[in-house]
Amino acid sequence: MVDLILRGGTVYDGLGAPGFVGDVAISGGRIVAVGGDPGGAPRVVDVTGLAVAPGFVDAHAHSDLVPLMAEPQPFKLLQGVTTEINGNCGFSYAPDASRLEELTGESVPDWTFAQYLEAVAAAGPANHVATLVGHSTLRGAVAGFAETLADGDLERMRDLAAQAFEAGACGLSSGLIYPPGSYAGTDELVALAEVAHRYGVPYTTHMRDEGSGLAAALDEAIEIARRADVRLQVSHCKVAGRRNHGQAGMLLARLRAARAAGVDVRGDQYPYLAGSTVLAALLPPSALAGGHVRDLLASPGERARLRDRAEAGGTGAGLWQDATPDGVLVTGHAEPSFAGRSLAAITADPSLRALTGVAEEDAWEVACALIAADPAATMVISLMDERDMVEIMADPLIGVGSDNGSPAGLEHPRTWGCFPRFLGAYVRERQVVPWEEAVRKMTSATADQFRLTGRGRLAPGAWADVCVFDPDTVGHAGTYAEPAARPSGIVHVLLDGHLVVEHGEFTGERRGRVLRPS
Repeated sequence: MVDLILRGGTVYDGLGAPGFVGDVAISGGRIVAVGGDPGGAPRVVDVTGLAVAPGFVDAHAHSDLVPLMAEPQPFKLLQGVTTEINGNCGFSYAPDASRLEELTGESVPDWTFAQYLEAVAAAGPANHVATLVGHSTLRGAVAGFAETLADGDLERMRDLAAQAFEAGACGLSSGLIYPPGSYAGTDELVALAEVAHRYGVPYTTHMRDEGSGLAAALDEAIEIARRADVRLQVSHCKVAGRRNHGQAGMLLARLRAARAAGVDVRGDQYPYLAGSTVLAALLPPSALAGGHVRDLLASPGERARLRDRAEAGGTGAGLWQDATPDGVLVTGHAEPSFAGRSLAAITADPSLRALTGVAEEDAWEVACALIAADPAATMVISLMDERDMVEIMADPLIGVGSDNGSPAGLEHPRTWGCFPRFLGAYVRERQVVPWEEAVRKMTSATADQFRLTGRGRLAPGAWADVCVFDPDTVGHAGTYAEPAARPSGIVHVLLDGHLVVEHGEFTGERRGRVLRPS
């Protein structure tokens, strides 16, 4: 007799096969039968009229410290996500991440990678987590914010990377618009990716440019993967900046050409037209060299020099070139009065502008003052075009990654609703892809990329991570102004065969585990 049966739902296997009505039987934390009549069980859950899918796998998460919060955080389980890939954009919280505190805004122990994973496991995550080791973190550990590595630094980074992979890191990530990672050349990244190759794990990248220099940035990412012979994951695929819109076809053509040439490349995407990052990303990355951005921005001459560089555009200019002041929403700042206001509104409001110390209505000067006051301040920034986003979304090489922040405050709505929004707005309403392909994008496409064996599919022997959702109601009503709305239509979620979301409510159990490539 099996432990649990999900009876009568429309089953999507996660591999792209059309759905069919059948039962899913679970025993000992694993799936033992799919489709046929498995007989009886101590518990039978009627899921007639609902979709039964593998638990969703978030390809691009920033929940690295969430498991260490005092209370369990079910914000991903309530989206149907059972596994997150953390450590993205070049920033992991080990090894020795304390030297990056000014940029991340987080104070953490000088963990080794093994110690970090042990701390997460001991705390008990709400959902499963796997973690990349970040290139910026490796660089910061040996050289801080120095632009140039000293003799022996790269070899020390390679040693730290190897230690992280031995401990269970599921890949190497880079964030090449953020210092200190932005100071690296291609050869440095190849040297680290070669270590990833030895362990059979991928290289993921927030590329050097997602706007005017997108083509060159794609070429660099593909070159790194080709030279190091690693799988490549292009993070949050997009075309940023109004002057660059319309290049989705170019992005996808480069990915396809790379695959035809033997590079195993995939990507991920979130279904929103705005991104979210630190406010300091508006500046050229050179402004953060040495970790002395406050001192730099105190000089009128330096601010003018940086403005010239930012307005000139091109790779290394920062996001200022791709944004407008009314499209920059400050979501977190040491001065609470700024949160929830656009850069344009702060600049135009004399009382708010006075808090920055800027007399004139000059959005650049206000942005510099905001960053100088809090280098870890955050923003939601409008960058993308709907047509580009949908074209990228429809491609089979592109999976789903939320790029979430911490589930508190005025975060981007993708933190609470990425996966339900994709299913509701773009699968049910716009029919960008059929249900079976949507499920594949959220499950096996990512689990396979990061070697999470037994996850991302409904088949005998697989782990019983399962999401049961209502195709007619799944969605998310969160907005940039009110992002933390509860998703709709996520009915049941199981982790290793245990119901952790039942009838849309979190059971309170911390059933997540630290996953390692296998």
